[in-house]
Amino acid sequence: MTDEQEWVQPSGVWATAVGVARVRALESERENALFRDPLAQAFATAGGLWPSSPPADDEAARRRRIAVSFSIVIRTKFLDDLLQQASASGVRQVVLLGAGMDSRAFRMDWPGGTRLFEVDTAEPLDFKASVLRRERAVARCERITVSVDLREDWPGALAAAGHDPAAPTVWIAEGLLIYLPEDAVELLLARISAQSAAGSRMGLTWGSRGVIERFGADAVPGSAASMWVSEMPDDPVGRLAGYGWEADCHTLRERAAAYGRPIDTPPRREERPGGLVSAVRRQGA
Repeated sequence: MTDEQEWVQPSGVWATAVGVARVRALESERENALFRDPLAQAFATAGGLWPSSPPADDEAARRRRIAVSFSIVIRTKFLDDLLQQASASGVRQVVLLGAGMDSRAFRMDWPGGTRLFEVDTAEPLDFKASVLRRERAVARCERITVSVDLREDWPGALAAAGHDPAAPTVWIAEGLLIYLPEDAVELLLARISAQSAAGSRMGLTWGSRGVIERFGADAVPGSAASMWVSEMPDDPVGRLAGYGWEADCHTLRERAAAYGRPIDTPPRREERPGGLVSAVRRQGA
């Protein structure tokens, strides 16, 4: 059986990971790209989204797609920087929750001894493995896949795969929380915190307040925006402090300007704490 025959066509929430790969592939082609993802095009091609994606149904859908794509580029750069900072601080365990088509194990430079765990369900991991085999991709760290649903006992599965909660970990939940109901978000944060030694780090992307009203209300059924169910709390810093984390929040506008991609249009409303979150686990937490 060929890899092409083994592929399961993306569906549901994890299909959005292929759309993210397409955005990263397009960014990688820019002369002034904020990052280079050499595997993104292969993932998008395997998922049927390269060289083009379905046209937007209307102007509102087109604007929504542009806005979402821009946010994916900025958040990718933000989390790349966070991971590099964590590595420089001596953290050698990385956990990507809902890893999807993330290729950081292959595209980033990792210090010796780094172990990177990709946690996701079987279908996206199998799809990804087929593409990686075809591309003969070689990870730049010890890459360990953990096939488990985040609604199940993923901490147990992660521990069985070799994760050491006594050593600092950098956790990444990118483009994930917006698809989880509030109680599931709280459970995820509690579980991360229980597995985090002092000095651990965390990078989250949280849907900004009002994003579901702006983009999700009239979204096409089956699209990413149609599956959004939660937004960031009013006080994300306080929320994370309750779990023992010192957090900083950044707006998309702020980070875009810092990366040389300023948003020209003025904000429609007063900007609250942003949905790009970095956090460090406190001593004694």
